[in-house]
Amino acid sequence: MRNHPLYRLVLDIIIITSGCVITGAGLLVFLVPNKIAAGGASGLATIIYHLWGFPVGTMVLLINIPLFIFGLILWGWQEGWRTLYASIILGVSLEIMAPYLYPLTTDPLLATLYGGVVCGVGMGLVFRHRGTTGGTDLAARIINHFTGLSVGQGLIMVDIVIVVVAGIFFGAELALYAAIAIFVAGRVIDAIQEGLGIAKAALIITGKREQIRENIISRLGRGITIMQATGGYTGQYTNVVICVISRAEVSRLKNIVAETDSEAFVIITGVSEVLGEGFKENWSKN
Repeated sequence: MRNHPLYRLVLDIIIITSGCVITGAGLLVFLVPNKIAAGGASGLATIIYHLWGFPVGTMVLLINIPLFIFGLILWGWQEGWRTLYASIILGVSLEIMAPYLYPLTTDPLLATLYGGVVCGVGMGLVFRHRGTTGGTDLAARIINHFTGLSVGQGLIMVDIVIVVVAGIFFGAELALYAAIAIFVAGRVIDAIQEGLGIAKAALIITGKREQIRENIISRLGRGITIMQATGGYTGQYTNVVICVISRAEVSRLKNIVAETDSEAFVIITGVSEVLGEGFKENWSKN
């Protein structure tokens, strides 16, 4: 059932809708009332709202529609419907929620941090399900198409322009807060898309691969991969045992290795996301 195309489509729509509503709430409760124009169409809409009073939701729609039409001409409908849907839902949700949501703080630092987190969660959900909220993302892709600059460079360039404009009208201090909000939102988006680093990868360089293998499988119940390697200093062949484990299993793994081969060289590093047996087995939404 979960792999059925209709199920995945409905799930995409539900999560993208939820993400847009969360993003809209973060804007209305934290960023917009405190004049923090944190990039994108919403940042530009925030500037216009405080200068001329045009509703933020309406401006988000008016900014995104021409960008979407341009993108549709360049890349086609198949790739763009999620962006169109997300842009409309974000704009509409901003309009619907605006009369009912009020600022929770007038402290610009609190508004920046909490606004960045809430908007980051919302946009992360949208991005994870292959949508975008338009604005900066579309503008960056259009810049990439015509100039050859990477999408990442385009994103930075567009956001810098909006932050500078905000600095001109609202002052340098609020522009600096906007830059912090962009950074915070970006980190939260990465966490939502890539996972929270709940797993660890262990690389074990050992001369007792069979004993290590048997003990990990029997005592931890984890699979392993064995690779042959050559020592850079000695020039001798050795074995590298690779094993992915949960955080709670790190101490147990180290004890197993210490008991089996006290001369083993062990590297344990964080893993943002693991797909496959024993971890996240549903690949359809990753």
